[in-house]
Formats: sequence, structure tokens, C-alpha cells
Amino acid sequence: MREADIFPAYRGEMEYVCLGCQARYPIDELHYTCPSCRGVFLLEDKQSGELGRTSGQGWRNIFDLRAGTKNPTLRGIFRFYELMAPVLAEDAIVYLGEGNTPITRSSTALERLVGQPMAFKNDGQNPSASFKDRGMACAFSYLKHLVAKHEWEHVITICASTGDTSAAAALYAAYVGDPLKSVVLLPQGKVTAQQLSQPLGSGARVLEIPGVFDDCMKVVEHLADHYRVALLNSKNAWRILGQESYAFEVAQWYDWDMSGKVVFVPIGNAGNITAIMSGFLKLLRLNIIDRLPRIIGVQSEHADPVFRYYAQDKDARRYEAVAVRPSVAQAAMIGNPVSFPRVAYLAEQYEALGGFGSFHVVQVSEQGIIESMLLANRHGHIACTQGGECLAGLFKAKEMGLMDAKELAILDATAHALKFAGFQDMYFRNAFPAEYGIVPDQALANVPRLVIAQDARATLSESAFTVQAAENVVGILGLDKKIA
Repeated sequence: MREADIFPAYRGEMEYVCLGCQARYPIDELHYTCPSCRGVFLLEDKQSGELGRTSGQGWRNIFDLRAGTKNPTLRGIFRFYELMAPVLAEDAIVYLGEGNTPITRSSTALERLVGQPMAFKNDGQNPSASFKDRGMACAFSYLKHLVAKHEWEHVITICASTGDTSAAAALYAAYVGDPLKSVVLLPQGKVTAQQLSQPLGSGARVLEIPGVFDDCMKVVEHLADHYRVALLNSKNAWRILGQESYAFEVAQWYDWDMSGKVVFVPIGNAGNITAIMSGFLKLLRLNIIDRLPRIIGVQSEHADPVFRYYAQDKDARRYEAVAVRPSVAQAAMIGNPVSFPRVAYLAEQYEALGGFGSFHVVQVSEQGIIESMLLANRHGHIACTQGGECLAGLFKAKEMGLMDAKELAILDATAHALKFAGFQDMYFRNAFPAEYGIVPDQALANVPRLVIAQDARATLSESAFTVQAAENVVGILGLDKKIA
């Protein structure tokens, strides 16, 4: 048996650590916020010092060797087992093909237009077509472990969502099966048809709440506080652990060399940028990488509380939630991110180790988001609106003088473009309600054109219909005849 196929022997000792009062709790129960102060948790491995016994090169060799394994428990995010949730037995790990998503270098034409070397990490190529599968793989593996330990016979998993979280939660719950049952709460009328179809197709119980994501989140938090449910939003610290794999994969893709790299991340509920910072910090502290990449978080001007916080003078910063307005970056339309305390905590560490300028937050317009998505996809990407948000963020960063001309921008396309096809269609048809603040450029519209009238089928023979349709195509395209 090859080394890559052997499940790791290392086991850590993990506990919840409150970022508010620093209280610590064991992991043998479901915890989301601190019972003492209501602060949010991070998970820490008390034995992580043992990992320092292996050199940075040793860890690089181990992770690179595992990249070729056929062992399903190590093929996905748990290739980095020791860095994430090293308390799980092999039979607890859930793998649906998540992780290992490609980083696609942009075409020469797109880089010339943008004026920057750039690439997209296409997390829409995860099983449920979004990055949320990374966190769910870890959260459901932990749940599977906990259910077996306590012999629970009935567990409701629940989440608030703008689409991607519910799709991932429902998919993984359906795969694991009894005793887990999936329930998702969605803001009524504010989830795309494509995203709504996913939890319904996976058999989840879908409940709608009038309002926005933040309203759904308040309901879910109340339920988690007073009833035994498994909360699957990013308050769940196990989800954050799973999403750290994004950082590990980026580093591995570039052979562990993060010099000259700038990672752009849409902020949304702030779980992903939290996880990515935490992941890179772990790699640096174990000497797996020798420097941190710069990180630039991006927020729409329609939902920008984290941008507003960091736009203030450092000594006078005060965090306030904001009322959101409709956004095409639907997954980022969150006015009070649950993980903001984690962002503030980790950003301070990140800047301390990465130096001034290693962490920024920029604000972009709705017009910029949708048109950046179209620009990316017209050059061969499959970016969602959040991927468009990152490209708009790159334009903003360049405008602000935050980018060196030779730095490589790595943009997070969090979901597949098809999840947001409705917004593309609204742009092409000039059908955005006024509250989006988007005025389409009709030169960018791309709509089908009818080649031949439907009634021609009744008046022409089959062969004549074919010839007439072909001649009409020739006229539309201006084709030249073959030279004999």
C-alpha cells in the first residue's frame, strides 16, 4: 500500500475557543455561540504544536503525495487532515468529490483588458456547484461522528440561506441519510430558481421567510439557542475548518510559493474570508509557506458593513450592521455578517505577520459586478456574480493603487455561473428593477435571433425549408462560398 493511501495516524485534541471571552469548551456537544457571552467560536487543536516536529518541506511532501491518492477520505479537503479536523476516524469522513477545484489562468486577451495577470479558482466545480461544499464536508463528517458517539436517533440539520448554503446542506444530508433530516430557511422571492431547485431536488424541507437573509438567520439562531438542531451556517465553526482547504489548495497549486500573489474574496457572511485567512496563517506557522499572500475582501455597495468598518481610522473603528439593498451578488447580500468578529480577530494577526497592506477591503458597484461577470465569462470562465464581484474588486484595487503590475490576482468564483443565469438574462433584456441601480449597456446584450419564421414549415417543403434557413444564416453571418 502506498503512503498516500494510508489514513493519517495523528489525532489532535480540539476544542471551541470563544473570541469574546476566551472561554473554552469540549467538542462532544454542538456549540455555535459561547454560552457565557454569545461570542463566536473558532476551533483549535491543543496538540497542534506536535505538527511542528515535521518540517515545512516534510508537510509539502506529504500533501503532494496525497494529491494522487485514490483513497476517497483523502482525495478531497481531508488531504490536509492534520490541519483541519484531526479528531475524525476514517469512517466518519464524508466525501462527495468536493475540493481540488482548478485555478484557471485567464486568457491573454482578458489579462490585456484588465491590465493584470489573473486567474479564477472555479469553486463552482464542487458537487453542489459552490464553495459551501468544502464547509459541509467537514461539518457533516463531524455530525456523523457525533451522531455515532451519542447514538442520536433523530437530528434536524438547519440553515438560513440565499441559495448556496441550502443546496450544499441538503445534498450532504441526503447523502448521509438517517438520522439526519435537512431543513432550510430561505428569504421569500430572493433565491434564484436554479438555487431553489437544489434543496427541493435533494428532498429537504424548504421553508420561506418574508424579508432578507438576515431575517432568516435570526430565526435559525433562535431555534439553535432553544432547540436541539444542527445549525449549518458559518456560525458553525466546523464549516470554517472545511473552508480553510481553499487556502491550502491555492498554496499547493502554486507549489507552496505565495510570493507575488493577491487573493480576492467576496465577503458575504464573512465565513470564507475568515477560513482563507486562517488557512494561510496555519501554513505560515508550520513553515509550509514562507510568506502570506495578500488578501483583498470585496463587498457590494448594497451590502458593505465590513468595508465601512475598515474604511474608518484604525483607532476609531466601530462596527455597525447595514440595511441591505438588492444585489446581483445574492450570496453576499448580508448586512450583518455572522463571522465579522472572526474577520477582525484574524485580520489583525494577518497584518501582524504579513505586514502593512496584506489585508484590504474594497467596495464595488452593482453595475461593476454584473458587467465584470459578463466580461470574465466572455473570455472563457464560468464565474458567478460573486466571481464578478471579485473581478470588479480587482478593477477597484488597481484604481486605488493597491496592485503591483506583476502581481498575480487569484479571484474566487464561489459558485457556477448557471446558478445566476437569471441575472444575466435580466441584464440582456434590460429588466432590472430600479433598486438594483443597474443600467445595461445594450452593446453587451446577447439574445437569440430567429433565423426563419415558424410558419415557413407549413408553406415550404422539407428540403426548401432547409435551404431557405441555411441561406438566411448565410445572410446573417456574411459567409463566403467555398472556392471550387
